[in-house]
Amino acid sequence: MYIQFLGTSAGQPSKSRNVSSLALKLLDELNEIWLFDCGEGTQHQILETSIRPRKISKIFITHLHGDHIFGLPGFLSSRSFQSNEEQTDLELYGPVGIKSFVLSSLKASGSRLPYKIIFHEFDRDDMGLIFENDKFKVYAEELDHTIFCVGYRVIQKDLDGILDAEALKAAGVPFGPLFGKVKNGQDIVLEDGTEIRASDFLSTPRPGKVVTILGDTRKCHASIRLAVNADILVHESTYGNGDERIARKHGHSTNMEAARIASDAGVKRLLLNHISPRFLSRDVSQLRRDAATIFENVTIVKDLEEVEV
Repeated sequence: MYIQFLGTSAGQPSKSRNVSSLALKLLDELNEIWLFDCGEGTQHQILETSIRPRKISKIFITHLHGDHIFGLPGFLSSRSFQSNEEQTDLELYGPVGIKSFVLSSLKASGSRLPYKIIFHEFDRDDMGLIFENDKFKVYAEELDHTIFCVGYRVIQKDLDGILDAEALKAAGVPFGPLFGKVKNGQDIVLEDGTEIRASDFLSTPRPGKVVTILGDTRKCHASIRLAVNADILVHESTYGNGDERIARKHGHSTNMEAARIASDAGVKRLLLNHISPRFLSRDVSQLRRDAATIFENVTIVKDLEEVEV
């Protein structure tokens, strides 16, 4: 499981940062990629990566500000041009209004898609579990921004225990289908009548990963709830130390407030993005140093940077 940042700037692009988007790569887990937000130019950023657009099966939008959604019409249209690959439907999750925005843009531009977009719109009365399959759950909760905005908590369900293959071989189990049955937790009986209990050869289930991806927000309790014990917290850092008043006025957070959220929630790692274009390289370094005085394991991510979860 990896996160690749496609855009880490706040509000507008800068020379070194595009506007908001990141890809959660679940290729080993689901053979899928999930996109979170899709700011203008996201498809250009994807061209600089190994991401295949058809692998993007789900898009989760945090809110309807332009720097988080203006890249959608272009990406959705370009995704249909890869005619040498199988057309696959796409699910789009986001606040009420995202369907109207997408369909109006496609209609006005005369764009026709050879795949279906399955819309999942929600408002503040629909918070909680918004997606679940056999391997993952996704929760959404309202944050504190200038418009309705959510954060997402992606939970990987517990993983199967690890098979002790050497011990199983020593017990007389031939490699093949019987191995597979034990690995799947099934007890077996050998030809000589020996009973093999799967639990004797499997470790206990391993906890899955938890990734919290927040949209734009002031410091709030919802951020902590979404981030509790997460392996990775992706949090905006539009402003710096001492900018708390202006951050609150515009519905954003400082680096110090993000660090306090990470500390209070007990996360393992904090990744700061949504950096104001007014910050130069030396300023960004200072943002990280200041945040580290509160939460040590913090990184200010760059465009196209990839992080293993």
